[in-house]
Amino acid sequence: MKIHPMTIIAGFRMAAECARDALLKRAMDNKEDSDKFRSDLMNIAMTTLSSKILSQDKEYFAGLAVDAVLRLKGSTNLEAIQILKKSGGSLKDSFLDEGFILDKKIGLGQPKRIENAKILVANTAMDTDKVKIYGARVRVDSMAKVAEIEAAEKQKMREKVQKIIGHGINCFVNRQLIYNFPEELFADAGILAIEHADFEGIERLGLVTGGEIASTFDNPESIKLGHCKVIEEIMIGEDRLIHFSGVEMGQACTIVLRGASEHVLDEAERSLHDALCVLSQTVNDTRVLYGGGWPEMVMAKEVDELARKTPGKKSHAIEAFSRALQSIPTIIADNAGLDSADLISQLRAEHHNEQSTAGIDVISGGVGDMKKLGISESFKAKQAVLLSATEAAEMILRVDEIVTCAPRRREDRM
Repeated sequence: MKIHPMTIIAGFRMAAECARDALLKRAMDNKEDSDKFRSDLMNIAMTTLSSKILSQDKEYFAGLAVDAVLRLKGSTNLEAIQILKKSGGSLKDSFLDEGFILDKKIGLGQPKRIENAKILVANTAMDTDKVKIYGARVRVDSMAKVAEIEAAEKQKMREKVQKIIGHGINCFVNRQLIYNFPEELFADAGILAIEHADFEGIERLGLVTGGEIASTFDNPESIKLGHCKVIEEIMIGEDRLIHFSGVEMGQACTIVLRGASEHVLDEAERSLHDALCVLSQTVNDTRVLYGGGWPEMVMAKEVDELARKTPGKKSHAIEAFSRALQSIPTIIADNAGLDSADLISQLRAEHHNEQSTAGIDVISGGVGDMKKLGISESFKAKQAVLLSATEAAEMILRVDEIVTCAPRRREDRM
């Protein structure tokens, strides 16, 4: 049977609209009840973490992720949540800390604790000024002249430090190195100087403290300082770090991940980041669906009914859309090593009941009640998947022909 691509696209659009309406009718929204909404978020987080390295402690890490996201108060800016990895201990030793932690030590002779901190975040050279031209030489005819050059360099650095101190700060965080001489000047002035902070660290520090990264210091009125209530040194495992508490962005927090090795920590960070992304979107759009292939079966049933009512060739496209939706629970079953054909037929029978909450339970290897099992998904994520997949299929159907270039022939080097 020949069907024009535009007919298929029209059928797909009708099916996608029908599937989206089916999701809208069955979506649940518990935003008015904070306890139920928190339970929804916990279920979504545990569902997201179930297939990852954190699955053994999914309830604990789901709690960390939910607490961190709820602190954002509806914002989707995950920059306010820092994930800090520290090897040593077990994954269960991970914790959520209110505030910001910078993976740096406080230098010798520096104050170890500062209250009501005014922070200048900078990206500037704090080494002794040199003639920074490649191949440049300075010729002198006596050692006294060398001493004069060194004194001039020191004086220039002293003036720069005085300009920085003139901003009325008590903490200076720099992206680049701070040499001994300027560090000594800062210590004498009672200013905490932190050097060589990684760029991602100072960007996030500037964000959470309300400051901006500065590189010149001639106009103090144009520089925005960061503020926090307390800066102090803390210990995590065997490492010393700097803790900023009471930051201006009140929702900022740090999740400290502990683990046996760097590989475990990297995988744990990826898993937790996935959960944070889904949760932040769910807080924004609070509607929730059951998981385990339940949404796809609900959509497939509605799309099947639409296909039976639709005359003409469009009905074939709509039927194909329904089959594609059913392939999702089929893949879930296949990935778990289960008999997908048997499970899908059971699911189809279960979903003839309008209020069914049946989905695939990969633990027991059969059809389970998603409501009792607490397997949930974000409505916003599921809707985005549905619409994006439909648009991708449409785009491919619109392409008549693909012209590829012949591969470049390798020269015979023998």
